[in-house]
This record gives sequence, structure tokens and C-alpha cells, in this order.
Amino acid sequence: MSASIEASELKEKGNEAFKNGDYENAIALYTSAIKLSSEDGDKAVYLKNRAAAHLKRGGYQQAVNDCSKSLELTPADPKALFRRSQAYENLERYEEAYVDAREVLKLEPTNKVLQPTLERLYPIVQQRAKENAQISTKIDSMTKLTFDPTTDREKRETAMNNLLVLAREKIGSEIILKTGVLHKIKQLVKVEKNRVIFICAIRIVGELCKHSVENTKVVLKDLGLPWFLEMIDSEDSNQVNVAEHCMQTILNTLSGMENKADTKPNKELCETHKFQIDTLLSCLVYSINNHTISGLARDAIIELLIRNIHYTTLSWAERLVEIGGVQRLMECASELEEYKFESSLSITSSTRTIAAVCLGRVFENMYYDKAKEAFLEKIQEFMAPKLLSPDIEAKVRLTAAITALLRGPLDVGNTIISKEGILEMILAMANSEDVVQQRVACECIIAAASKHDKAKAIISQGANILKKLYKSPEPGISIRALVGLCKLASCGGSDASIKPFQEGSALKLAEACRRFLLRPGNDNDLRKWSAEGLSYLTLDAEVKEKLVEDKAALQVLIDLGKSGDQSVLYGVVTTLVNLCNAYEKQEVLPEMLQLAEFAKQHIPQEHELDDPDFVTKRIIILGNASVASALVGLSKTESQNAKELISRVFNALCSVPELRGSVVQQGGVKVLISQALTGTDKGKRHAAQALSRIGITINPEVAFPGQRSLEVIRPLLNLLHQDCTALENFEALLALCNIAQMNESARQRIIKEGGIAKIDHYLFEDHLMLQRAAAQVITNLSMSPDVVKIYEGENDRMKYLVILCADEDLETSLAASGAVAILTSSSEKCCAKVFDSTSWLESLQVLLANPNSNLQYRGLAIVKNMMESSKDVAAKLIETNVLEILMALTKAEDDNKVKVRQAADDALKSAEKWGVIQKRDDSNRLDTSQGIDPFVQDGEVNED
Repeated sequence: MSASIEASELKEKGNEAFKNGDYENAIALYTSAIKLSSEDGDKAVYLKNRAAAHLKRGGYQQAVNDCSKSLELTPADPKALFRRSQAYENLERYEEAYVDAREVLKLEPTNKVLQPTLERLYPIVQQRAKENAQISTKIDSMTKLTFDPTTDREKRETAMNNLLVLAREKIGSEIILKTGVLHKIKQLVKVEKNRVIFICAIRIVGELCKHSVENTKVVLKDLGLPWFLEMIDSEDSNQVNVAEHCMQTILNTLSGMENKADTKPNKELCETHKFQIDTLLSCLVYSINNHTISGLARDAIIELLIRNIHYTTLSWAERLVEIGGVQRLMECASELEEYKFESSLSITSSTRTIAAVCLGRVFENMYYDKAKEAFLEKIQEFMAPKLLSPDIEAKVRLTAAITALLRGPLDVGNTIISKEGILEMILAMANSEDVVQQRVACECIIAAASKHDKAKAIISQGANILKKLYKSPEPGISIRALVGLCKLASCGGSDASIKPFQEGSALKLAEACRRFLLRPGNDNDLRKWSAEGLSYLTLDAEVKEKLVEDKAALQVLIDLGKSGDQSVLYGVVTTLVNLCNAYEKQEVLPEMLQLAEFAKQHIPQEHELDDPDFVTKRIIILGNASVASALVGLSKTESQNAKELISRVFNALCSVPELRGSVVQQGGVKVLISQALTGTDKGKRHAAQALSRIGITINPEVAFPGQRSLEVIRPLLNLLHQDCTALENFEALLALCNIAQMNESARQRIIKEGGIAKIDHYLFEDHLMLQRAAAQVITNLSMSPDVVKIYEGENDRMKYLVILCADEDLETSLAASGAVAILTSSSEKCCAKVFDSTSWLESLQVLLANPNSNLQYRGLAIVKNMMESSKDVAAKLIETNVLEILMALTKAEDDNKVKVRQAADDALKSAEKWGVIQKRDDSNRLDTSQGIDPFVQDGEVNED
């Protein structure tokens, strides 16, 4: 079979798939046909067809690309032009869409299908032309002020900020690119001394890249990747952050990601822009160990890699391994900030920690054995020359790099340190007289004692060495040795029955850590290691109690957290987790305990100082000491495990109602929303639960201002899952109830996120509190017209709400009847659907005759709404004893029943309007004095 015939058959199959709505398969078939086709005419047809499939799937840029290629092969093709016009319009490129549509009209003057398109596009193009003229004038004016160095400083800064605002608008960004402002920015940053203008210029470039792939390509072409690397290379943290954000924006635009926590890339866009993405990420990898860049720039580059190489983003980890990224990261991890060698890189106190996190993230993506082997080979390639070298510097660097592995991809670190001679080398370095060797060896021993078996090995071989080093006159060595001893002393965890060292040693070690923590001077290195020592010791309940009573020590820990230094992250956060008892606890069933006792197995024991009352007291002390601000400072980490620990502490703080306000005031909500969307499953749950607790006790408009009230909805809905506890479900429902009453935007977001189905599920729960909370959420959601439409549909939702109106639980009944009242006031269909329930009369009787006036009023509102909805509904109600109940209620003499009497009277008037009952005198009462049956329908006496 010839290639052309095979291509034609593939096209026919593609057409069939297209007709069946299987657009993805159609695209694949057309693509195969394009590859096989050699004739320009045929290839043009296949490209047009693929463009049509892209249009159906929303791949508008791909449709533009295919139509453009088709027109190159067969110019003036009306179908290709029309489809490109449609794609342009969906991309909001109206001028180009209009040009293509006009071209089609020239080719096919009688084309009636085209007329609506032209009528729709013409006013838009005219309006945009006016707007463009206005914006163009503004940009021209701002450009003259900004790029004229003789202009007043304040005016220049204002003009540059105005340009930034204009760049955020799509039209503004297009005009800025067309008028050559980008070239002026490129020249400006070479000489500009004003930091406000300089940083604003970089921000403008980022905004230009945000709007479209075309803009981004223009920016990359005109500025070049070296320009961005030059911008990120600075000692100014603001400049570094802005440049990092700018580069992330470029990656997001090229891949279809967004600047949101839970964003995912578009596979087709990633494939289309594979070259640009690979080039940018490759440049970042090669810059990791660039000797000329600043430490801040190095950190930012590694953070960009952490953010983009994971399989949930650009899935670039394997490529990083291939091009030598692992060795480059290991080189960063082997650096020592305090000790500089001739070949040293510029680093910050956070660089080694960030490098360790990146190595861990890369290894996470080695999800099959061959990839893991490749990763380990790269590690060994880095280690081999250093192991063979007699140079002390090589040994020091190697040990520092192993420490990073033990803090990052722990399994790899354990594999390396278990190799013959490695642990012995580290212990020998610790036993030497060289301060540098002692220091790195101590750090490695601390990291190596991460598991109980490793701790045992080090206790037997290295405890005496650590005790000796603790007596060193060098504080940096002494504190590291102390932390090593602390870690060994804590290898029993929170089990009060395991004491590796003699009784009381934990308190003595804690006191030693405290002395270093409060040591005069501003030595952050000593404080960092003191915090890490306490992170191990605070597994001991007695140490916890002593530490929370020490205001000075707590304040230092909080100040360390506020600094945002990533190197203090583990020590500070783990200490806070331990103080709050927020760590993972394994639930032990009573029968398992009995079995363990019978088998004479060790049973963990909890200390009496870890009882809930003591834990709550410690949490309150921490909350009042503004610990939330420390958590916010440390939340910038890219480590998912660290984020989980931060979420755990936040959740512990929010478990105490009076502390929730301080969490909001100190910026905790923004952090929690981010962490509830990304990270470990447990971390997301803790963050979401903390948010739900905040949403329960604080007005959502205050707790979640502006856009955050919408962003918080998805995390809360994620707690409505069977894997979550009943408490998590309940608190999420309560928070959603409060948010749903805020405004229609909040209700729309709940609907859009699939919240109705999740909340409905809990209406059927046997758990009283969950059922009640779900009914309350539905009540508030019922105010949305879209929810009313859902209840009007072919489903049993209305039926079940009617049943719940008669529920024994007063709060559930109030909520359900409130929802039915709202729905029946908004929809005639919902009024009729009340009758779908076989127990509708019983439910109405329960409401109308209820001693609770609020419930009774809701029942009357429902009846009134039903009476007003239609004659048939009103007649069906009147056939029952509802009329007698209404008449009785109009005669209620209780002063507290004024509202009820009025509502009953209104319901009767609604029935009178349809003529299903008649008023026989001038009063508001029915006239029954003539002995005529008051049940009158359609002007005839009801024989019943």
C-alpha cells in the first residue's frame, strides 16, 4: 500500500472519529496522515481537519498553527481562513480574526454563515481600535518620562509603575511590544541606578510574557536567555525574587501552567514548546555551579528547578540527571559557607538545604529501577575522585555532600554511608584535631543517626568521640557534637520507656542547648544548631514543659523562624511540632495491646505530661508568643515534608478557638491555602482543617478577604472525602456553610468545584452532626439560582429535603425547612416537587404545628410559596387539613405569634387568589356562618 493511500485511509478514520466526538483520536489519526503525506494539497486538507479537531477541544493556538501551515501550502483557502478566524476569536485576537473573516468574504461573497461572525467582530474591532489609540497615547507619554534620565525621579517612578499597570492588560502588552519599549528596557537596565525603576522594568517583562505564547517568544528572542540569568544574578533579594518570578512566568506560559499552587501543564503545549522549555531548564542546570553568580541567584535557580522538574509539572527530572544536574547539585551541597577554598562557590546559609531538597525531589521522580540506578551512578561519579584524592579538602567536601544526601534523598544517603569504609572515614575525621574536619563529621553523624539501627551503630562507635568534641573550645564544634548527642539521646522517640542514656540526661542536654541558644552575640549558626538539638530532645515530655516556660528561649526560636533562613527550618519547625504533639501518632487498638503483652513485645508508653490538658496549655503559650509569624517566615520552603510539619503546627494552633484570630493576623491564611493545595496528602489535610477551623469562628469576609474566599473553597471540599475523619468532614461543612452565605461568587465556586454532590452525600449520613451541617450548607447554597435549577432537575434532592423537614433534630429540621422555603420561593417546579415525597403532608404538619415558632414560620413560608406558585398546587394543599391548621394559626392569641398569624393569613390570601377558597365577609377570616362547606374549588362545593 502506498503512503498516500494509507494517509487517505487514516484521514477517513479521523473523519469518523471526529463525527463521533472522539476529537483526541481524530487528532492522532490526522497527525499520522500528515506524516505520511507527500502531496501539498493532501497535507493542507489533513492540517485543516486537525485544526477543526483542535477547535473542538479548545486547542485554539494549535488550530491557528495548523491553519497557517495549511495556508502556506494552499493560499486563499476559505475553510482554513475561517477556522483560523474562529481560533483567533477564541484567543481574543479579534483584529486578526476580523482580517481572516474579511478575506473569506472576498473569496466567497455569498457565504451566509460568515455574516454573523463579521457582525460580531466589527464592533469589537472598532471599540478596540479606540481603546488602542488611548492606551497607545498613554504608553507613549509614560515611555518619554520613564526613559528620559533628566526627568524628576518621582515622575519617572510613577511613569514606570503606570507602564507596569498597562503591561498587565492584554492590549497594553501588545502595544508595548510593538512600540519598542522592550528594547528600551534592555538598554535601561545596563545603566539604571534607581532600584525602584530597575526592578519595575523586570516586572514589566514578566507581565508581557503572561498574556500569550507569541509575546513570550518575542521577549525571549529580543532579550535572550542570558539577559534573564544576568537579572537573577544579584545580591539584592528583591531583584532576585522578581527575576525568578519572571522566569517562572515564561515556563508557565510555554507549558500552560498558571501561578497557582495546584496548576498542571498542558501536554500539547509542552510538546509544542519542548525546545524552548528544554533550553531554559538546561541553562538553569548549567548555572547551578556557575562560579560567578551570587549565592541568592544560585538558591533561586535551584528553587526554579525544584518547582518545575516534578512529574506533576514539567517532568524534567530524568533529563536533569542526563545532563549532569546531580553532580552540579552535589557540588553545591559540598560547599561550606564559613570555610572557603580556592574553588568555592558563593552560597547562602540556605543553599545546602535547598540543594538537598532538590536532590530529594529529583530522586522522587526516579520511579523505576533503571532511573534510580542512573541517579546512584551520578552520585558515585561525583564521589569517586574525592574518595581517591589524598587532599583533605576532597574528604571534607565529600562528607558535606553525604550529609546533604542524608537530608534529601535519605534512601540514597543511607546506601552511600553503609558502603565499606565511609562511616569509619567520618568517625576518623571527627576524631581528628582539624576543626573543619570535626565540624563536617559532626554534621554527617547527626544526619546519619536518622534511623534507630543507624543510631545504635553510632552510639556504639561514636558517642565517646562526640562527648570529647563537646568539650572543644571551638563553639561551632561543641554545639554540633552536642546536637549529635541530643539525636542519639532521642532515638527512642516519644516512648517514655526508652532511655538510651541515663535518667535526666535529656534535661541536661536541653539546658546545654539553651545556653548556646541564648549565647550573647548574633551567631545564627550556634542558634540554628541549638534549635536542631532541641528538635530531638523535645520528644521528651519533661523537656517540652521546661522549654515552653522559658520565654527567652521561645522568643529566639520564633525569631529564627521569622528570618526565613532555610537552614533553620528543620530545627525550628520540628521543635514546634513536638511541643504541640502534632506529630504522627499510630493508633493502637486495645486488642493489639493485649496481644503484644501476651507475646511479651515492647509497648510504647506515653508520658503523663503529654496528656491533652498539658498539650493544650503548651499550644496556647506558643500561640500567644506569635509563633504563627515564624511559620509564615519558614513557609517559603520547597520541601513538601517541611510544609507538612508547618501545616501540622498551624492546625494545632487552630484547634484552640481563641488562637485562630492571631493566625489570621500574622498572615497564616495565605500560607495555609497554598499548602492545602500542594504537598503531601497529610500536609494538605492538616492545612485544610486549619482553614476550616478559621472559617468556623471568624467571619469569612475578614478571615478570607477578596479572592481568598474563593481560593479556600477547594481545600475545604477536599475534606469531604471518605478517607478524612468525621471531625474533618464536620468542620469543613461548617466553614463552607459560613462561606456560602457570603455572596453569589462563593456559591458559584462551590458549585463549579463539584461541591453540591459532595455536600449532598452527608445528608444521607447516619451521623447526626454531619447530616445537620450538610443541611445548613444546602440552606445557604439554595440562594443561588444555579442551585435552584439543580433542585428543579430530574432527581430526588427535593424529596429528601422535604423528609428532613420532619427530622427529630431541631437544627436539622430548621436547616432543611429553610432550604425548602428558599427553593419554593424561587421556583414553581420546586413547589410542585414537594409532592414527590410520600411523606410531604406529614412534614408540613410537623412544621405548621410545631411549638418552635422559627420552625413554624418556615413551614408557613413553604405553604405560602406553594399556594402562590399555581392553582393546582394550591388546590392539592387545600384538599388536606392544611387549611384547618392555617385557620387555627390565624386565631393564635399568643403575643409571640404575631409573625406566625400574619404568615398564615398571607398563605390563605394566596389560596383566595386562585379561587380555591372563598372569603365570605369583609374580615380576613373565612365566612362559614351560612353553613356552607369552606372547601370550595373552582366555584363549586367540594362533595368530600
